[in-house]
Amino acid sequence: MTTKQWWPGPVKAEPNFENVLKVLRRERPDRPTLFEFFLNPPLHRRLAGITDTSYPSDNPLIVKAFRNAGYDYAMVYASDFGFHTGELHQSSTISLNEGALVTDRASFEFYKWPDPGKANFSILEQAAAVLPPGMKIISQGPCGVLENVIRLVGFDAMCYLLADDPELAREIFDAVGARLLKYYQIILQHEAVGAIIGNDDWGFKTQPMLSPDDMRLYVVPWHKKIAAAAHAAGKPAIMHSCGNLTTLMDDIIDDIGYDAKHSFEDTIQPVEEAYEQYGRRIAILGGLDVDFVIRAEPEAVYRRAKAMLERSADRGGYALGTGNSVPEYIPQEHYFAMIAAAIEGR
Repeated sequence: MTTKQWWPGPVKAEPNFENVLKVLRRERPDRPTLFEFFLNPPLHRRLAGITDTSYPSDNPLIVKAFRNAGYDYAMVYASDFGFHTGELHQSSTISLNEGALVTDRASFEFYKWPDPGKANFSILEQAAAVLPPGMKIISQGPCGVLENVIRLVGFDAMCYLLADDPELAREIFDAVGARLLKYYQIILQHEAVGAIIGNDDWGFKTQPMLSPDDMRLYVVPWHKKIAAAAHAAGKPAIMHSCGNLTTLMDDIIDDIGYDAKHSFEDTIQPVEEAYEQYGRRIAILGGLDVDFVIRAEPEAVYRRAKAMLERSADRGGYALGTGNSVPEYIPQEHYFAMIAAAIEGR
């Protein structure tokens, strides 16, 4: 008995970002199209044909890995811009309360707020310099509005602040949101950037992290400005968010105007159901539950991926990928079985 080889080697067909654009316009791409938020360094090296495990997983390597895997874009960081926090202990999980530096009016005013205009964007230039013809960059932020406020303030303290000092809470959200908006406006000017991602985890398994009303008051307006900035530059904006956002999907689609939604979990809503419910209003990206991709046999991963592509083939507005990302603990052969459903025959 032989084991199926799910990864035959680099995809020979040339990338074409127009396929991604068609997906984001909820049209039918010319062929099955892939989308992933991020891969991981060992997978980057394998896809790029590099056996040296110490080889750095920098943007040029990431571009080559995405190209060889059959993506029409590369997902890269654009700069070193970000909001510094205190020490954060991280292992398999992280605390939403550690590392807080902004706890009151005095610390808000003392905090050294970063200027996106002074950030180093040379890593974006490095990626653009090696970008193959037909390929574009999709770039994300250094996390989003809500995530950065949680990191700066702490989740518990933020919840108290919303009740005790809503004026200061608004000023903190605005300080973060304004800087993220400026960051995106800078990278949207770059010719190699084809789209952006507003990556901001909004929810838990059962509900958003804040009430829908508070989300609409403090968070949604800044995402609306970020999406508008992308559209003003003639480029799409994608939302990546984990969690149950059922109560906010109308805001994401109709108010903010995101072109696509990414991140799905079977325990919240399987991507097949999300596509049927929302696919006529917003593009659906990825969605094969990470736990499923890990636990299922490669053949089962392939079959589900193939079925999802067949489901969307006549209607469009879908690109294949995992529900969230490809961390190192996803077996590589399971990942290869998933993308085989899209790249076979190329």
